[in-house]
Amino acid sequence: MKALFFLRHYNDIDHVTPVIHQWIQSGHQCDVVLIGSARFRRDFRVRYLSYLQGVRVAHMNELFSWVDYWKWRLQMLLLTRNVRRIKFIGRLAEKLAERFDEKQREPLWRHTAEFLLQRCFGATGKGVVAFDWIERNSVICVEWVEIVIAMAKERGLGTVSLPHGDSPHASQLIRRGERRVLPDATFSAAKIFDKVVVPNELCAVRFRPFMTDNQLAVLGSPRYCEAWLKILSGLMPPSPLIRSASKLKIVMFLRKANFTTFWEEVSEVVHMIAGFSDVELIIKPHTRSGWKQSLTKDSSIKQLNNVKIAGDDAHSVHLMDWSDVIIDLATSVVFEAVRAKKPVLAADYLIAARSAVAYYMPETELRCRDDVYEKINGFLTNGFEDFYVEEHRQRFLREMLDYPDANVLPRYVSLLEQLAS
Repeated sequence: MKALFFLRHYNDIDHVTPVIHQWIQSGHQCDVVLIGSARFRRDFRVRYLSYLQGVRVAHMNELFSWVDYWKWRLQMLLLTRNVRRIKFIGRLAEKLAERFDEKQREPLWRHTAEFLLQRCFGATGKGVVAFDWIERNSVICVEWVEIVIAMAKERGLGTVSLPHGDSPHASQLIRRGERRVLPDATFSAAKIFDKVVVPNELCAVRFRPFMTDNQLAVLGSPRYCEAWLKILSGLMPPSPLIRSASKLKIVMFLRKANFTTFWEEVSEVVHMIAGFSDVELIIKPHTRSGWKQSLTKDSSIKQLNNVKIAGDDAHSVHLMDWSDVIIDLATSVVFEAVRAKKPVLAADYLIAARSAVAYYMPETELRCRDDVYEKINGFLTNGFEDFYVEEHRQRFLREMLDYPDANVLPRYVSLLEQLAS
């Protein structure tokens, strides 16, 4: 069987690669088309996929002429919300999109979609097309995805939307400006697919208001299942981090800039931790929007000898391997640490949200500055053993990562096979 996977940025490469790996292990073939930044051609997971027999990897700029690629790219930029947010450029993009309307854009959308579908499937009429979760504010405009999906369905191909992350939040009002508990229309675009896959029920509630129960599949987490973690450990590039003789190594993972974070208190916590002489702290900004976060520009933090801001070459897995303890502001990347029984401190009082980690494992929650001090002091004094209540941790693994059981990757392949037949 044949599949066409579209990948666009760090997160969906991270979460969809295990599904592609298992698809190939099951004897199938696929094309992987990169539709985001060309720099991801060098990503270690993309390189791994390109070495697998039965996989063709290409970026859009390798498949089309220079003229066609840049026409496609500029049409994308006209419609994406990130561009619309920039004051002068955003207004210009809106005006251009009004003059160059949907009817005028459609021929290029259809031309690129037809080429990609024909290249992968020919005239077979069987197979499956997979995107990650496509949202109304995606950097790849929904208008093009809608045409790709519609043309795929016309050919008799199955269509699926795969996870590009997980739900680190157990609450709904988590972004600036969110003040009413209502279904988030951001996720309504997902209804164009035959199936939308989520790892757990916390993610499912985002999509349920916009689709039928039959469209939604809860299959567990491909990124954090044990089978993939064993493989991933052998794929990682060498770590740039060196473990020194310090007694306690801490990593703090930050959220995207559009989530409400109380930055003044985050800074206070960083300075407090730096006050422990035998502690090292590395702060990891968000992969895509770290440059927007005030903490990474704070000159007082840059002057702290035992605090560093992680560079792009330090992957989350490198940081978790280096650390003894992780402070989390509600990111799904720490789910791997929970799997490994490494202590995660859920700093819910630093954000306007309830984290999934604290919801399932109350022993992880930081509720005030005193908690931070006492936890750090306790780790230095007593070590890290018996941090979790094991019953809580097992429930988290069972309901968040291994739902309904630990046989996660074959379950994804089975769904893709059903859609492709």
